[in-house]
Amino acid sequence: MGVKEEIHTQIVGALAGAKFPLETPEALLSAFPDGAETTCKSGDFELKAGDAGKVLTASDFPFKSAQNVADVIVERAGL
Repeated sequence: MGVKEEIHTQIVGALAGAKFPLETPEALLSAFPDGAETTCKSGDFELKAGDAGKVLTASDFPFKSAQNVADVIVERAGL
C-alpha cells in the first residue's frame, strides 16, 4: 500500500465514529479522535488533522462521509 492509500485509510478509520454530514471545519476537527492533533503517518510522511484546514475551503462543506473527507484531503495534500 502506498502513502496515498495508507493516509486515506487512516483518515477514514479516524472518522469511523463521526456523525455525518459535517457542516463546518470545526465540526470536522471535532470528529477526529484527538481533534486537530490526530495524526496520520506513512513512512516519513505525517499529516495532522489540523493541517487539513490548509487544503480545505468553505465550498468543500458539508462532507457527507469519511470517504469524502479522505478523498479531498489526500487529493489536495499532493500525495
